Amino acid sequence: MPGPASIQVPDALTASLVDCLGETGRGWAARLPALAAELMERWRLRPAGPPAHGVLGLVLPVLRADGTPGALKLQPVDEETVGEPMALRAWGGRGAVRLLAHDPATGSMLLERLDPDRSLLAVPDDLAALRVLAELLAGLTRQQAPSGMRHLADIADAMLAQAPAALAALVDPGDRRLVADCAAALREVRHDPGDRLLHWDLHYGNVLAPAGSGGRAPWLAIDPKPLAGDPGFELLPALHNRWADLAATGDVRRALRRRFDLMTDILALDRARATSWTLARVLQNALWDVEDGETVVAPTQRAVAEALLTR
Repeated sequence: MPGPASIQVPDALTASLVDCLGETGRGWAARLPALAAELMERWRLRPAGPPAHGVLGLVLPVLRADGTPGALKLQPVDEETVGEPMALRAWGGRGAVRLLAHDPATGSMLLERLDPDRSLLAVPDDLAALRVLAELLAGLTRQQAPSGMRHLADIADAMLAQAPAALAALVDPGDRRLVADCAAALREVRHDPGDRLLHWDLHYGNVLAPAGSGGRAPWLAIDPKPLAGDPGFELLPALHNRWADLAATGDVRRALRRRFDLMTDILALDRARATSWTLARVLQNALWDVEDGETVVAPTQRAVAEALLTR
């Protein structure tokens, strides 16, 4: 088995960890080689390619003892990622990457290997890609959330509590009105937050094809930030990602509504209720941006909200 020095942490991942988590992130990055080596020995894994990474997590392609491919995922555990193993177990590989092993002490996971170079971002027709994504969401959200999963109700209450301060930080009266409208829409549905198992971050780059040929499913979801809640809260990432495809239509508002209508049809959602939960998601993004020092609503978020508020 490789020693700790054989695992190379990409410089870009270390920089991202430090940027997001400060010295805690630097410490996590320094621990990664030893942690990877320890888990590879425990789970009888062999390295099988260069590492990949996201903002905070490191993914190592590996081979298991029987020669089947896997992916060792190492990431800091926080309130967004703590439920990932629980969600993957609940889905049991139905529409999502399969969990093969989990180390509760570190949050590390051994997953089935998918192809990081084949995501829905590479599907030329954005509506065809959206249909695949929506069908995956429909299947994933049929699952009732396991007991103990983080709940949308708590997130909704926190957003409503934070909204007044965010309104005061926005410099444009139009932005303030829009965010106030989003908060009002959230209040309308807060009484019934739902109980489905949500992915919370299902955009086109988080849907991958299996590695190799003849996989068990053509497309599978990865990287959930799971919640218990209403499926209407799932729609926004797929609405505003692949923005260039929307712009290329020459009518962004019409194209956004087309995406929204396609998703609500496939998921069999009440359109008015899904509108309110999508506006709540716009509110969430605005609150995050204000927390990061922004004083205006992002143009893409404004466009989504206006497309839904003015139909």
